[in-house]
Amino acid sequence: MLLILFTLLFQVLFLVQTYASPVPPEARATTSYDVIVVGSGPAGVIIASRLSENPARQVLLLEGGGPSYWVTGGTERPQWLAGTNLSRVDVPGLYTSIYTNPSTNLLCQNKIRAYGACTIGGNSAINAGLFYEPPASDFDRYFPTGWKHSDLVPSINRLYQTQPSTNKPSLDGLYYEQSGYTAAKQWLVNNAGYTELDINANAARKTKVFGHPVYDYANGQRSGPVISYLQTALKRPNFHLQSGTWVQRIVRTGAQATGVVVNVGGTTSTIPLTTKGRVIVSGGALKSPELLMKSGIGDPAVLTTLSNANQLGGLPSSQWINNTAVGNGLFDNPNTFIEMEAPSIQAYNYQYDNPIPSDRDLYLTKKSGPYSFAGGSCSFWDTVQHADGTVAGVQGGLGAAGYQAYTNAMTVTMNIYGTSGLKSSGKVVLDNTNFLPGPSGSVYYSNPQDAQDIATFIRRLFDALPGTGLTPLNLNQTSTVAQIVQYITSYTPYTRGQVNHWSSSCRIGSCVDVNTTVVGMKNMHVVDASIVAPLSVNPQMGVMIAAERAWELINKLMV
Repeated sequence: MLLILFTLLFQVLFLVQTYASPVPPEARATTSYDVIVVGSGPAGVIIASRLSENPARQVLLLEGGGPSYWVTGGTERPQWLAGTNLSRVDVPGLYTSIYTNPSTNLLCQNKIRAYGACTIGGNSAINAGLFYEPPASDFDRYFPTGWKHSDLVPSINRLYQTQPSTNKPSLDGLYYEQSGYTAAKQWLVNNAGYTELDINANAARKTKVFGHPVYDYANGQRSGPVISYLQTALKRPNFHLQSGTWVQRIVRTGAQATGVVVNVGGTTSTIPLTTKGRVIVSGGALKSPELLMKSGIGDPAVLTTLSNANQLGGLPSSQWINNTAVGNGLFDNPNTFIEMEAPSIQAYNYQYDNPIPSDRDLYLTKKSGPYSFAGGSCSFWDTVQHADGTVAGVQGGLGAAGYQAYTNAMTVTMNIYGTSGLKSSGKVVLDNTNFLPGPSGSVYYSNPQDAQDIATFIRRLFDALPGTGLTPLNLNQTSTVAQIVQYITSYTPYTRGQVNHWSSSCRIGSCVDVNTTVVGMKNMHVVDASIVAPLSVNPQMGVMIAAERAWELINKLMV
């Protein structure tokens, strides 16, 4: 009884000190707005919050999905969280349960042909919360003038000031489930010559580096822009959040957007912009191109198909903005799972309904232990140099347990990515039945150089395995680079998986200009992962940096 009372007291005090009140969906908007932001993922929340700092602007943030975190009204959770101010989203250790115990409330249901979240916070409400600062070289190599690293330093600094992060998420200051880290350190640092370091404190270094994961958590719970930005914005009388609102298309006259057509509970209406207002599309790298296409902006062949299916709201072809860059360049990290076994490994299986009682109580009473983080024990990076002077980034990490056929108590999954500098990309395509967005088949390995680079990385890792006690189970340790290429490009449960780090489908310079304005439009912008080039790290922090930079640029346009 004392344990329960202490737990509840801790949570009540914690909530009062940290959060605003839960926010229910508002009634359908009927007034004009100076800014309408479509999508409450990390970029949408940040850009809407920042633009609402000017009290003279009426800002409306629209979200098709519903609540996620407890503070947003989210109540989906396992029984062991009953009586707390926590939803499943708030608990970092429940991250992998989104795959084993899927949520109809959080995930996009019949809205995209891929895996993703349609909820307040977008994918930041369901992902691991990894928060890695991209190296300066990413911006200087792959971004246009106005978006180089020197241009982004103020944005990066503001993000760090607003969004908490940590590489030691357990509030008792201890690391948990570290057998994988210890084994990987011997392997990578002692054998392969990697340097162990604080990853974000050394963000520029992405060649042979190794360290503890960095998460955008705070106080032992999932944080992210819903906590760090949105709760502040909701206190402003000029800021409005409306969930349960699906935007069907943007109304425009020529190059001027005048409002958005929305569906709320089966009722369609138009939310108008003021005469100087702006629409900012922040639906993510799949949904944002879809919305542009259904607003008459995109490849003319696609627009013809949509028009014939009455998907453009009667917009005549004379009003179309033909741009094949919309949806083009879609990127996701090609992914390979390698199951690693060692006598020193102690796998840990997170449970949605029945956690180990001591781990459950440690989290509930102290926000500590295995459920205070998403389960990854380490992250590491390297680069592959090409003869022409270009470079490809590669990344790896160890999870907490094995996968599929390899789930004994001594096995963990090594996840291998290709990152920046890869040459393969695809496009966002709409299906011919429901016109839902999804990836084309060319996203992964359409350029053979990518498989060669990733196989080279894996071969290097295997070269350093002798003497570590680690054994790869689903890929022979003696495999040649050519054999590894054949394996990682084949279709198995361990290869060619969608990481769902979708980005780069509305690139700066072709789909939007340097101010994030949609090419051919005056007052329509895209601000989300669509405008972010492939990065050397998990894209979440890079997307947030892009949103901060976009705020600077759009804010100047609105003066």
